[in-house]
Parts: sequence; C-alpha cells; structure tokens
Amino acid sequence: MKNLFFSMVSMVSLIFFLANVSEAAIACGTVDAKAAACFGFATGKAPTPTSACCSGLQQLSQSVKTVDDKKAICRCLKAGARSLGVQDRFLSKIPSACGIKVGFPVSTATNCETIP
Repeated sequence: MKNLFFSMVSMVSLIFFLANVSEAAIACGTVDAKAAACFGFATGKAPTPTSACCSGLQQLSQSVKTVDDKKAICRCLKAGARSLGVQDRFLSKIPSACGIKVGFPVSTATNCETIP
C-alpha cells in the first residue's frame, strides 16, 4: 500500500511538471523563424521591412502570454542580433514600420530582464 501511495504521488508530480514545461517561454527557434524575414532591413540591406517580416513579428507578438514570454523573445532576438550584425538604427524602426506595439525600447542594448 505504501508503494502504491508513493507511485501515485510520483505520477501526480510528473503530470504537474510536464504541464509546467509545456507552458515554458517561447523557444528561440520559433523567434528566429518568425523574425528571419527582418534580417535585410535590420542590417541596413533593405529599405523597408518586408511584409513577411511584419507578419512574422505580428504572429510572434500575438503568441505572447506572459512577461516571461516577452523576456524570452527579447533574449533570443538580442542573441541573434549580436551574431548577425543587426544595427540599432534600423532595428528600432521595425515596430513602428510594422504597426506593432511592444511597450519597451527595441535595441540591442535593451535589458531584457527589466521588460514590464
């Protein structure tokens, strides 16, 4: 009987763990895929963000459910921006050009941990 009790407790704990994992913040792979079309503009190689860029970022924006999601997206974008030569002067223009309200300054210098 004691073993059955511990088995049940373990099973319930596993279920709660898996439920919390499925609600984890947005993955960088998802962020990268949605933002990939913005690369040309963000590096200064295209005169405006493409419709695919704006569409991807709007989809990403709509997927945000929590502050942790915002922070995760910010961290992913910053990591990509550093390695790809993104320029702040172009990056900061993307939200307004795409009609997206993010609620914080978009920059490679943004502290993702202070996002409200």
